Amino acid sequence: MIQSVECYARQELTTEDKKYAATHLNETDEIRENAIPEIRCWFEDEMRIRIDDFLILRFLRVCKFHLEKTKIRIRNYYKQRSHLPDWYMNKDPFLPELQELLDLGLVLPLRKPDNKGRLVLLARGTVHDPKRHKMSDIAKIFVMATEVALKYYPAASIYGCVFLADMINPSVNLMLQVRPHLINWVQLCQNCYPMNYKKINIYNIPMIFAINFEIIKFFLTAKMKKRFDVSSNTLDCFKDIPSENLPVEYGGTGGTLQELTEYWKQLIEENGDWLARDDENDRINSSE
Repeated sequence: MIQSVECYARQELTTEDKKYAATHLNETDEIRENAIPEIRCWFEDEMRIRIDDFLILRFLRVCKFHLEKTKIRIRNYYKQRSHLPDWYMNKDPFLPELQELLDLGLVLPLRKPDNKGRLVLLARGTVHDPKRHKMSDIAKIFVMATEVALKYYPAASIYGCVFLADMINPSVNLMLQVRPHLINWVQLCQNCYPMNYKKINIYNIPMIFAINFEIIKFFLTAKMKKRFDVSSNTLDCFKDIPSENLPVEYGGTGGTLQELTEYWKQLIEENGDWLARDDENDRINSSE
């Protein structure tokens, strides 16, 4: 059982966090205090969407407080949500199909950030059954795990995220499931979601299947291409992650994958009502 959410990571920003935000994201107290109300007013006038200040701040940080770029990303985000409601809506962790994926440990944020302060998302992309589990439910688990992790580690909105996808022993059916949705994943990570993806590694994948993911590079910006890598081994994937943070199955001492799976399943379940409020906002907006 989870004893306390405080065992995950700090919530308050440190002086070092604030210095990093000022240097790399153009964020100061004055700029932040002016930008958030401006974006909120724009929401009310143009988007008519209920949104909290931290979500606004996440978009601003991804766009380095450039207001017009922030508005574009927000539009992209809600456009994708409207086009892919099955990816974003009905985030009830107690739904049987989501319970199955939570039990499998499909997406597991590590409980502490890496050496650069980044949230680390470990995706185990081959543990599910592509004939049984839908891509929309996989995407939903990804969103739920990321949102809950950010709730307890808001500094990830400053330092960004590392996404590590273990694709060991993929099946042909899995590749057939993934390929039609690659462009949606690219849009989510690159143009829509309020998170700065500092590194995306697809690893442990046989070279015969690697071409499926190499296709992604055609849709990436020059900056994102430098952050994206597909390989058949784990070289460099874990170099910035302290061994005490990694599960034992990946050479660390940070508990087992099963322990991490149980931890995140319980934490996501405990935040079920909080996740549902996001769904409620979409229902209100679509009815207006």
